[in-house]
Amino acid sequence: MCLAIPTRLIEVRPGAQGLVELGGIRKEISIALVPEARVGDYVIVHVGHAIGMIDPQEAERTLRMFGELAALAQEPEARTA
Repeated sequence: MCLAIPTRLIEVRPGAQGLVELGGIRKEISIALVPEARVGDYVIVHVGHAIGMIDPQEAERTLRMFGELAALAQEPEARTA
């Protein structure tokens, strides 16, 4: 199973590199596969590479769902007993 996460591009750097931020964490990634990406765009990131672009509304919806899943995973297991 592979997981790709939408993140917002906050800086374009030389050498087809970019800086993204998600949840306060910043990471340098390759943007070679999405040369049209500009600061403020949402890109789909998989293992350090932007592999596509995504509509901002869809990105926000996906990130909300990830947040809901994370919250459910942190609930005590006693809830299911």
